[in-house]
Amino acid sequence: MSELIDLFEHLFDSISQLFNLLKDRFVQNVGESFSSMTPQHTIRLVVIVGAYMLLRPHILRFTAKRQEKQLAEQIEREEQAEISPNQLRGQIAIPEDSDDEQQPAEASATDWGKKARKRQRNMIKKLLDAEEKRLQELQEDEEDKDIEQYLVG
Repeated sequence: MSELIDLFEHLFDSISQLFNLLKDRFVQNVGESFSSMTPQHTIRLVVIVGAYMLLRPHILRFTAKRQEKQLAEQIEREEQAEISPNQLRGQIAIPEDSDDEQQPAEASATDWGKKARKRQRNMIKKLLDAEEKRLQELQEDEEDKDIEQYLVG
């Protein structure tokens, strides 16, 4: 237990020495900086600080307006993207397979998206089939409950 206490005391002494060193160096460097300043350095420092104080409110106002525009655009995009499944029901038609698979495999600029379009059509078909299956199961469950009601009652 005493070893642990000695370890903590050594650690505390090391940390306090580090802080004292940092404090001494900071005081020494800041003091030398101000004592060695020439009039040219003083004028340069005053101009920089003054320009910062004059321009900072304008820069903050500009960035705030820009951030508001970005936020408004983001909210608008999110509102446009929000479509409930009930709104889509019956409105989405599955595109027919218009791409012929028997055509020779020549790469042209117009043929680049064929596979992507086919994948998209297949995905839409799968999603619609899954939704129809889910609705059918719900309907069957309700029919089973109705039948059970007459059998039990």
